[in-house]
Amino acid sequence: MEDLVYYNELFEIYENLLTDKEVEAFKDYYFEDLSLSEIADNKKISRAAVSKMVKNVIEKLDYYESKIHKYQIVKNLKDLINENNIEEIKKKISEVVLL
Repeated sequence: MEDLVYYNELFEIYENLLTDKEVEAFKDYYFEDLSLSEIADNKKISRAAVSKMVKNVIEKLDYYESKIHKYQIVKNLKDLINENNIEEIKKKISEVVLL
């Protein structure tokens, strides 16, 4: 479940970097909760092709996050909002800057 939330958030951030087919496959699988077989039938392609496409999207999302760090930066900034200790705030700001 944790992975599902994480990848949905990454998808929202990096969706515009994916192809239209990748976006459709990801949305069908993760948002519409369709099985790989259902997606394959709907798109008239093989189940293996759908599986590969969904896997490639996950790999791309991981790659984009490893290079851009937008998810991590936003997460760190949200953590800062709730922080009361000034030293901890400074530490977290420096971590964001170093990303």
